[in-house]
Parts: sequence; C-alpha cells; structure tokens
Amino acid sequence: MPVILPVNGVMPDIPESCFIAPNATIVGDVEMGTECSVWFNAVVRGDVNSIRIGNKVNIQDGACIHATYQKTRVVIGDNVSIGHNAIVHGCVISDNVLVGMGAIVMDDVVIGSNTIIAAGAVVLEGTAVPSGCIFAGVPARKVKDIGPELISGEIDRIANNYVLYSSWFK
Repeated sequence: MPVILPVNGVMPDIPESCFIAPNATIVGDVEMGTECSVWFNAVVRGDVNSIRIGNKVNIQDGACIHATYQKTRVVIGDNVSIGHNAIVHGCVISDNVLVGMGAIVMDDVVIGSNTIIAAGAVVLEGTAVPSGCIFAGVPARKVKDIGPELISGEIDRIANNYVLYSSWFK
C-alpha cells in the first residue's frame, strides 16, 4: 500500500482516476488532478508547503516533489511528465512540459509551456524558462526552440503513454 498521510490535519486529495504505486509516498497539502500517476519509489511531500498538480501528470519512479518551508510551493500544470529520479522543488511548471530523467528544478523556477527540460539538467534557482524550448546542461540553458513534432512526439506521447501504463495496474 502507498504511504498517504496527513500533515497537520491536511490529507492529500487524490482522485479515483489516479494510479499511485504501492511504494509511492504522498503526504500533506497535495491536490492532484485526474488521470495522474505517481510511480514506484516516488515521493510527493506537501509537508512544508502546498503542492498542486494538474490533470494527466505522471511522476515517474524515484522522483521527488517538495518545496521550501514558508517560502516556495509547487504548481504543476496539465499534461506534464516528471522523469525518473528527477527533483522538482518549489517551482512552477506550466502545461505540456517534460522534465527529463535525473533533472533538478530548483526553487522559484518558472517553466513555460511546451518545454522540455533535458535529462540531467540542473535549472538553477529563480530561472525563467521560456515556452517552446529545450533547456539542457549544468547549469541549464536554452539549447533550441522546439516545434510541434517534439510537442506531439515527446511531450504528448509520454504523458499519454503513462495514462495507458497506469491502466495496467488498476
């Protein structure tokens, strides 16, 4: 059974349409949209500040979503994929975003829509990531604009696949 716990009397709000892996952890002030999935060993810690997750968001194996006490919260839009072992901390992620495997997104980052954060990228605190581009490297920088083929071929494809994958476990 997943670990789903209240913190200071606030219980996570998780719709029935979501898949939560048996060893995932979700605690505190977390609100999820529909058709989301939180995968094996992923942690969503709404203990020190709020976490708001849109519809059709997948938080893949080993990812960690957290914030900073009395400073930053997490807002994740719709149709977002958070890759394996990524860290998303105290930031805003707009709709239609792919955060690659092992990427780190720090406090006060704002990621625009239709954007890819490459695997292993480190997006430093306070960075504004424009819409429609790929950010890569350490520290992460814009490497190129992306077209509709990457939006449908990567961002949409992965988000849709994770809705399918989660159905296998229900």
